[in-house]
Amino acid sequence: MADIHLGRHTLRSHGIKVARFHMHDWIILLMLIVVEVILNVIEPFHRFVGKDMMTDLRYPLKSNTVPFWAVPMIAIVLPFVIFSGIYYKRRDVYDVHHAILGLLYSVLITGVITDAIKDAVGRPRPDFFWRCFPDGKEAYDNITTNVQCHGENSVIKEGHKSFPSGHSSGSFAGLGFLSWYLAGKIQVFDRRGHIAKLCIVYLPLLVASLVAVSRVDDYWHHWQDVFAGGLLGLVVASFCYLQFFPPPYHVNCWGPHAYFQMLAETQSNTQVNNVRNPSSGVEAANTFSELGEIGMRDSSQLPDVEAGGKH
Repeated sequence: MADIHLGRHTLRSHGIKVARFHMHDWIILLMLIVVEVILNVIEPFHRFVGKDMMTDLRYPLKSNTVPFWAVPMIAIVLPFVIFSGIYYKRRDVYDVHHAILGLLYSVLITGVITDAIKDAVGRPRPDFFWRCFPDGKEAYDNITTNVQCHGENSVIKEGHKSFPSGHSSGSFAGLGFLSWYLAGKIQVFDRRGHIAKLCIVYLPLLVASLVAVSRVDDYWHHWQDVFAGGLLGLVVASFCYLQFFPPPYHVNCWGPHAYFQMLAETQSNTQVNNVRNPSSGVEAANTFSELGEIGMRDSSQLPDVEAGGKH
């Protein structure tokens, strides 16, 4: 019974066991990566772009304020660092495993949906004119008046991927999940009135919003692309978080569902052992009592969570 203590549920002792239990989830995650790669390789739908439509597509062709490589750093690596810090303090493999798995699913599901819609819609970016005609010399079909681009193929390909914004959806998927996670850990809705906690929850969302706004400022996206991308990422992040953790207003929001299921199973096994072997009843009861105290103590290791299970 001693090895069920929360402080001993570490990556070294139980990491492989937890990962094996979620093996099918990790396999599907790898499949999502493959799908994401394919969606980025295939050619998007080339929507009709007539001469009269070019008026709204003549914005300057600028570089990215937030580079493509920076989005994974912001949406994945940054939350990983925070998850690792909390794991170092709590030593709970359930929490760190489910946080990482939930985050990766949030970002990858959002990425697959975003890129699938991008390829299917083929909406031209605001700077499409200069992608299509880098020398400024326009060319159109005499019959259909559709554009006849003579720019670089890869640049034109990206020019047909405006809706929705991948920067926006990816940022809100990762940082939106992080906001949910922090809201649970600091028990933002514990009814104590510490509204300053909301600043911690809003900070990742503010960063995601600034990334999204930069896409409009750089003329890579229309405002509708950014709005739809941000909404998509935030919705997916919410579903993925609630799959593993209770909502922030729940009394046990500070821990994952798996931890409390482990406590319930331990209590059930203890009761069965008491019935089968009354002589070990006192020892088993003391063990479970100690486990409960560890769970309560664990919730006090984070700011303003000193009464984790008493609300």
